[in-house]
Amino acid sequence: MIALTASGAHCVSKCANKTRFKVLAEKFPSFLPKEVENIKDPFARKLATRIERLPVHVNFSESSIMSSLVKPLIQSKTSPVVLLHGFDSSCLEWRYTFPLLEEAGLETWAIDILGWGFSDLERLPPCNVASKREHFYQLWKTYIKRPMILVGPSLGAAVAADFAVNHPEAVENLVFIDASVYAEGTGNLTKLPRIVAYAGVYLLKSIPLRLYANVLAVNSISFSTSLDWTNVGRLHCLYPWWEDATVNFMISGGYDVSTQIDKMKQNTLIIWGEDDQIISSKLAVRMHCELPNAILRQIPDCGHLPHVEKPSSVAKLILDFIQENLNMEPKFVSQH
Repeated sequence: MIALTASGAHCVSKCANKTRFKVLAEKFPSFLPKEVENIKDPFARKLATRIERLPVHVNFSESSIMSSLVKPLIQSKTSPVVLLHGFDSSCLEWRYTFPLLEEAGLETWAIDILGWGFSDLERLPPCNVASKREHFYQLWKTYIKRPMILVGPSLGAAVAADFAVNHPEAVENLVFIDASVYAEGTGNLTKLPRIVAYAGVYLLKSIPLRLYANVLAVNSISFSTSLDWTNVGRLHCLYPWWEDATVNFMISGGYDVSTQIDKMKQNTLIIWGEDDQIISSKLAVRMHCELPNAILRQIPDCGHLPHVEKPSSVAKLILDFIQENLNMEPKFVSQH
């Protein structure tokens, strides 16, 4: 297991060195915003080439929603690992950790939560908690089909918690990363006049605000890297329906799952960056106490996004967790 993780970390470093000075000629899906071409990060570019849209039929829409995700290259006999993302983000958040999990032999999916990411929302559906849950359930039922190890970072942990309580048959085990599960939804934002809400959302996708968010979320980062990560993080905001979907979520009330924590019976791994400046690590301890079957692992010298900042550490923790619970011995599988 340690050798696997070490090789994965070495692969990240080696690939980064190889691609640092050459222009890549990836073929991106035509539905991605054209600005994807401006992204320099080779891992984001590579994962972007694998994003696809699949039809998902939901009860709240007459037509299927063409939903964005990254499908696994392999199908394993063990439970699939399904990666969610944080608030107003996309599957590209997993650009560093996804390949390490996949190369370790895990069947790995990266799913865009309804209202964010790269799905086609031209016919805008409701983007409240109930619709996000229903959409994810139908996607799981149609394509994944087996109980999964569900991984949720930041607000994605609230999405995962809500889903696990409402559809326990679909979730075998849980992984929470710097979980945002104690916020009381979107709070006073529900009372904002729509014109003010739209002004706030416009600011949310601005480059200065996104750059500042990177400074808060990550321990140390150069300006050039932060700017490139900003371009990755706001790529989905360039769709014409993004503002409507985000305002819809804000005024709907958002996620309030604090009373559901002790209802989750799945074995759970809690991962936390010790230097998280956004969500206090004290809440990691609280969560550990409230979850009936949980273990807590903290990552030193790491901020709010361990799967971005310390991908090899996160991959190792997830692999160890799976092995301990399922007696699985992952085998290295080449992507080539």
